[in-house]
Amino acid sequence: MYPAELSFKMPPEWSRHERTFMEWPIGEAVWPGPLEEIHEVFVDIARKISAFEPVTMIARPEAAREAARKCGSHIDVLQIAHDDSWIRDNGPTFVVNPKGEIAGINWIFNAWGGKYPCDMDNLVAPRILKAFGVHCFNAPFVLEGGSIHVDGEGTLITTEECLLNANRNPSLGREEIEFYLKKYLGVEKIIWLKNGLFGDDTDGHVDNVACFARPGVILIQTTQNPDDPNYSNSVENLEILRNAVDARGRKFEIIEIEQPPESFYEDLRLTLSYVNFYFVNGGIILPVFGGRAEETDIKAVETFKKLFPDRRIVTINGMPIARGGGNVHCATQQKPEGKPASI
Repeated sequence: MYPAELSFKMPPEWSRHERTFMEWPIGEAVWPGPLEEIHEVFVDIARKISAFEPVTMIARPEAAREAARKCGSHIDVLQIAHDDSWIRDNGPTFVVNPKGEIAGINWIFNAWGGKYPCDMDNLVAPRILKAFGVHCFNAPFVLEGGSIHVDGEGTLITTEECLLNANRNPSLGREEIEFYLKKYLGVEKIIWLKNGLFGDDTDGHVDNVACFARPGVILIQTTQNPDDPNYSNSVENLEILRNAVDARGRKFEIIEIEQPPESFYEDLRLTLSYVNFYFVNGGIILPVFGGRAEETDIKAVETFKKLFPDRRIVTINGMPIARGGGNVHCATQQKPEGKPASI
């Protein structure tokens, strides 16, 4: 049976977490720039999250000692082989039922359309679920966690650029993908944005573009510069959201946040996004970028403080990990509170 037929659904990210999962960066992933710098940022993220909730760092067996030493005794380390460090995409998606029981979904992971090695990454989700005694639903199609956001009340947002991309599920059309999203995540309505950020290696993950701040409220990153390649995308996505209603028939309150100035690493334009933040229990972990982005950083922090007055806003240096194609939301995966389901 599908999870939704057993009354499971994906909770919103602002619901209470039991813990956060991360993955220890490895040299084989070929991070642009010094790996030591990437380790420092991951340690900083883990420690800042651990002030709000427990953190489990997934590490290769040969790197587990290094991860434990650098992270400190307050961060748990779980030994599981993996290819890369984006657990939002290769980790499990957790679902809950009305009794407060949790289960996990193991999507097929093909490294964003076959771009990188992923044999070990494709096994990370079921191995995490087994380690925590959580029932595993094996989904028969490719999906990454960063390609979806839910409001917990029946609505999901995604992008056509990613989920309809031929490098994911070439045999499935929009209707078939919507069927699986509804059956596995317990959602009732899918809102399809058009494209993600220019140059995004994930083929337009929605977690760089827009997310639910709470039911009925969407935060979206935009630019006012008509010469920026993200301008037309943001105009189109705004128009879609302004004309959409959620699963409960509500029009959206839309909060725009200004994108950081364009930034390059060598010849690569980085996909910098404030929307790629992470909810923790009682707080927000927000990437900021410094330098030319100082002004938009300040505006972003102000926006988040107004939007989430009951949460503590904690910033991290988002620039180093942006060189790897993601940010703090991509590097984390929440496990909601609840007991393992008996299925």
